[in-house]
Amino acid sequence: MKQNLKPKNLAVKLNAKGEQSVVKGHPWVFSNSIVKINDDAETGDLAIVFSKNKNKVIGLGLYDANSPIRIKIIHSAESKVKIDADFFHHKIELAFEKRSELLRTHTNSYRLLFGENDGFPGLIADLYDNVLVVKLYSEIWLPYLDSILESLHQISKAETLVMRLSRNLQNSQNHTYKDGDIIFGTLENEVVAFIEHGVKFSANVIKGHKTGYFLDHRANRKRVGELSQGKTVLDVFSYAGGFSVHALANGAREVTSLDISKQALDMARENGKLNTYSGMHKTISGDAFVEMKALIQKGKTYDVVVIDPPSFAKQQSEIELAKKKYAQLAELGVQLTAKNGILVLASCSSRVLAQSFFDLNDRVLNAQARLFETELKTKHDSDHPIAFLEGAYLKCGYYRFLE
Repeated sequence: MKQNLKPKNLAVKLNAKGEQSVVKGHPWVFSNSIVKINDDAETGDLAIVFSKNKNKVIGLGLYDANSPIRIKIIHSAESKVKIDADFFHHKIELAFEKRSELLRTHTNSYRLLFGENDGFPGLIADLYDNVLVVKLYSEIWLPYLDSILESLHQISKAETLVMRLSRNLQNSQNHTYKDGDIIFGTLENEVVAFIEHGVKFSANVIKGHKTGYFLDHRANRKRVGELSQGKTVLDVFSYAGGFSVHALANGAREVTSLDISKQALDMARENGKLNTYSGMHKTISGDAFVEMKALIQKGKTYDVVVIDPPSFAKQQSEIELAKKKYAQLAELGVQLTAKNGILVLASCSSRVLAQSFFDLNDRVLNAQARLFETELKTKHDSDHPIAFLEGAYLKCGYYRFLE
């Protein structure tokens, strides 16, 4: 199958459940919701979704032959629009405006496009200083990509644009892109330095995970930094040291970064060294559950404990196991938090909803013998706006122990 360079219009009708979902603004149309569609539908074609009864247009989407989410909605209002370069340019301008408040802070790294939540399902764009990293998760964008990349370049004012591809796109024969391609500009080093609320970091934009770094926790990292002055801090699942480095830069006395990946811990140490700090930075390489138990056996406690694991529930069948893991981590975290210390528990599993996660934390913490107060509950930073339920994956609770 060759790249669909000339997408055509498809007339689509859905069953009642699918139609209701589109009318409510949900961006996903699953294959089992489609009642009628052209036989020759190809990935990237424009799907015009009509209502069953009045035959009026209720949404416009891009057809994806390779996904159970067969149509990704890009416009769900009834107003008439033409899907062209101007349409996408305007959407990128709107996304940029939503980030304006963040860009007035001492920060030069942000997510410009957050997939479905900004009307670009299967497409992410992150800026690190003057390097824009675009990550593609779906072939639906291939027919439209040239004009979108040009608009991203113009609006972000990036000097360099790097293309990253999901695994299925890396294996596709329908395009000539390679993961890590530099689309325009130059890159002297694949590791790019950037600033987050005055704290210096770096991201490997060519080989790093996702686009090189995780920007969604920025506000929480800043907050943990502010809580860490003169304190001891344990950062569990530290990855490149986001929480650790903010703590060090804000005057933490001692910070311990714990991660299973030695390579991630190397990055954490290097990120720490980009800043001036006087505290001690320790690292522990190993399984978080095992290493936390070992620290408890040694009688170690910390003034601030941050537990921010990777997603435990990639699919529906993993939700209950994920909840058990979150409960275990909360129990271990309580034992590692000093008197008047703060335990920060986070989850990025979209299938474990925020209320369920916070209820689970309350249940586990209330079962302990220690008094605590819930100080704060947070979600994504402002460059990760939420437009639909499944888009809200990140949640974070701050719990202070009074004894």
